[in-house]
Amino acid sequence: MSTSILGVMKSLVPISLFNKGYAGKIFSDVRRNGAKLVVKNNVPECVLISPEEYTKMVEELNDARLLGVASYRMEHFDHNQLVPQNKVDEILGVSENDLIGFEEVEIE
Repeated sequence: MSTSILGVMKSLVPISLFNKGYAGKIFSDVRRNGAKLVVKNNVPECVLISPEEYTKMVEELNDARLLGVASYRMEHFDHNQLVPQNKVDEILGVSENDLIGFEEVEIE
C-alpha cells in the first residue's frame, strides 16, 4: 500500500464517530495533523480543516483571483488610455488645498 493511499485512509472519519461522542478528539486531530474527510455510508460528506488552514486557503484563493485580474489588465494595457492626475483632479473637482492634512497612500 502506497503512503498516499495510507494518508487518505488515515484522513477518513466515519460520521458515526460524531454520534459516538468523538467530535472533540476528531477536532483535536484536525488541528494537529491536518484535514479530515468525513464519510457517510462510504460517501464523502464534508472536509474538516482548522480555522487557520481555512483562512490560509481563502487568502491564497483571493490572491490568485487578484493575480488573474492583474494579469488580464497588464495584457490589455493601453498607454494611450492613461489619464494624468491633474485631469482626474479637474474632473473630480479636487484641488491641492482639498488634500492638505491627508496622509500619502501607499500602494503595494
